[in-house]
Amino acid sequence: MKARAIIRTLLLSCFCMAATPALLSAKTPDDQLIVGMNMNNMLSLDPAAMTGNEVVGIIVNLYDSLVELDPENLSRVLPSLAKSWEISPDNNLITFHLVDNAKFHSGNPVTAHDFAWSMKRLLTLNMAQATTWKSYGFTAENVDKLIRAKDDKTIEIELPKPNDPKLVIYSLATLGSGSVLDSKTVMKHEKNGDWGNGWLTTNEAGSGPFKLDVWQAKDVLRVNRADGYWRGDAKMRRVIFRHMTESQALRLMIEKGDIDVATGMSVPDINALKANPDVKVEEVKKGTLYYVAMSLKNDEFAKPKVREAVRYLIDYDGLNKTVMPGYGFYHQRPIQAGMDATLPNPGYTLDVPKAKALLAEAGYPNGFETTLRVLSDQPFLNLATSVQSTLAQAGIRAKIISGTGNQVYGAMRDRKFDMLVGRGGGGVDPHPHSSLRSVVYNPDNSDEAKLTNFQGWRTSFYDAQLNEMIDQALLEKDPARQKQRYAEIQDRYETLYPAIIPVSQMVDSVVQRKDVIDFVSHPSSTTRLYLVHKQR
Repeated sequence: MKARAIIRTLLLSCFCMAATPALLSAKTPDDQLIVGMNMNNMLSLDPAAMTGNEVVGIIVNLYDSLVELDPENLSRVLPSLAKSWEISPDNNLITFHLVDNAKFHSGNPVTAHDFAWSMKRLLTLNMAQATTWKSYGFTAENVDKLIRAKDDKTIEIELPKPNDPKLVIYSLATLGSGSVLDSKTVMKHEKNGDWGNGWLTTNEAGSGPFKLDVWQAKDVLRVNRADGYWRGDAKMRRVIFRHMTESQALRLMIEKGDIDVATGMSVPDINALKANPDVKVEEVKKGTLYYVAMSLKNDEFAKPKVREAVRYLIDYDGLNKTVMPGYGFYHQRPIQAGMDATLPNPGYTLDVPKAKALLAEAGYPNGFETTLRVLSDQPFLNLATSVQSTLAQAGIRAKIISGTGNQVYGAMRDRKFDMLVGRGGGGVDPHPHSSLRSVVYNPDNSDEAKLTNFQGWRTSFYDAQLNEMIDQALLEKDPARQKQRYAEIQDRYETLYPAIIPVSQMVDSVVQRKDVIDFVSHPSSTTRLYLVHKQR
């Protein structure tokens, strides 16, 4: 017996030694996708209340929208719950025809009435996602009349004021606010007139390829395959999103195979992973801009010569070569790169002597003191440090104030700042107006207007002629003439020495294990996962 025990011990020891390399090389389950990401900004799963790109990627896998945008060609609109649609000859009415077989996770059929109800709920609650629709002229008072179910499978959207209907369709495809909710299920959980908002903060009522299993804030969110999905069942049985904020931890876990996809990593870690044959790095161009902003409420920056001087006190080339790789790429226009209407970059460079001369003309031969607000994250801090250094070369002594999003952008929304290094702008919708509306447009410069989602308003930058040109370009039906109008807008914007100076356009790097197939990151953050699978 003792000899047998010794033999068994030796055999077990040999087995463990042979198995050690395999055990050290972790592998996620074949039918589950594990995603590492930062969930700090994920505060609600209600499509009407969501804020931040992170939650958009969750919402679009729990809910369906009428249409989607092709991630490879953002100007191409794809069918979803709407199998077809048409625009009236006068551009005032969009009619959508729904598929016949879509059902919510509850088993209730998806109807045009649910979409109309979802939009009424959105505008009545008047939370974060209502902003864009209000800018189109929709309100809680007119939504019943303008967004209507003609029958169970036909939706009509009548535009409340002249607009480009393509922009409305793009918004339905990209924002997540166009998600269709199960009205019957939501209203079962309505309390005190909240339209089910309290319940939907941590629950869902969608028709998407996955249904919510559990969400533990800043820890883990798990979704399971919704069997019987109207497009065909998702290929993954489960998707798990793990809250991870440390880039080195993300790098280690994706190298080991403990996670399949990682987002939000630092550039050094991303660059190191590019040499790893087991992973692939996808660099996704976004329409968001990194910029330097000035407040025209500040006496110095209210002077065009000072703003022009700041234009020549940014090291665009150096920043985009040293700080921005992996975060962004060189871009100096208010309309995102890649659009037919976007003009070539004007080619501004760091020119300290020219800036000094401009400051002297403005009455500041020795410069002045100011403050520069910035997020306490990269690449923002490095951007701000560089800008602080080049400003100082011409005598502008900028004290950096770093902080959280509320501390930095909150001051900008309150119009109580001097200078700011930030990231924002349009670009979610593949239409020039999306960028201009966010960065340039300011129809009412009064403090009382509270146009906090218009960054032109935040900086107090106002030009009536420019606003009129933007309005006219939006309504121009002739494509060639519309392109020319957008060129004229960009030219005038430059001559006005704007308050927001674009430096770089955003790039989002997503790291995947090589065995993950059909994970296609969407530039609008609406990455859909129902076709994702693993090849092992």
